[in-house]
Amino acid sequence: MKTLTRLIIVSMLMIVAAPAYSGSVVHIFDCEQDEEATRGQLEAVAAKWLKAAKGQKGGEQFEAYLNFPRAAAMGEGDFTLVLIAPSFAEWGTFIDGYEGSAAAHEVDAEWDELADCPDSSLWESVAIKVE
Repeated sequence: MKTLTRLIIVSMLMIVAAPAYSGSVVHIFDCEQDEEATRGQLEAVAAKWLKAAKGQKGGEQFEAYLNFPRAAAMGEGDFTLVLIAPSFAEWGTFIDGYEGSAAAHEVDAEWDELADCPDSSLWESVAIKVE
């Protein structure tokens, strides 16, 4: 009985402690800029999307970056859009409510006029700590 009780307690502690050690979520979109689109237009629409995302449950702490290469072999893409969420729980909450949200409904259409982002990947980013 003591072993079972210890296993239950350890399991409960792991569930509570896991979020403290989990990394952030990084969603990277590989994008192609439309010929008529300017960098300023991309930045403006990305800022508008981030503002809408931060107003949605789960997106309050999102960060977003546009990465333009200075010297690189990019292949088909022109730039990357990087979204960062503090945890998979917040990312999941955001994604669950994304369909029909302001970011999806209003801003995605504007983004589609400026760029196409056909490929993406989801990463877990873990900070390296030095003692």
